[in-house]
Amino acid sequence: MKTLLPCVCGCLILLSPAYAQQMATTAAERFATLDRNADGEVSKDEYDGTTLFQALDADNNNRISVEEVQAFLGPDRDGQLTAADRIRVADFNGDGELSDEEVRRVVEMRFQSLDTDHDEVLTLAELQSGFWRPR
Repeated sequence: MKTLLPCVCGCLILLSPAYAQQMATTAAERFATLDRNADGEVSKDEYDGTTLFQALDADNNNRISVEEVQAFLGPDRDGQLTAADRIRVADFNGDGELSDEEVRRVVEMRFQSLDTDHDEVLTLAELQSGFWRPR
């Protein structure tokens, strides 16, 4: 579980509203989208779990279901986690859905795993080094 969780974090962070219209395929594209104030760093505020939760919660019931993740991701791809796998790994209370708290926790864990110099901001180099990295 420890090795899958950061992977799930990375997979879930792709789903932020900024990616709703077009998902970034490179670290540089993702960095540019996340760096909302264009200061060359991605802060914790910009790497936002609440925004991600709102983007995923299509039916506004304050829960993220497998169906909502699947609808957002589109068809399963070979070699990647399914929507059900992503939910299962991030579902800390085991109820089959994700709460806002669970999504925020996963996003925070991913931020911490990417912030290799522990300065509370991400640089492009840090994001590139962790791009598609499971842990």
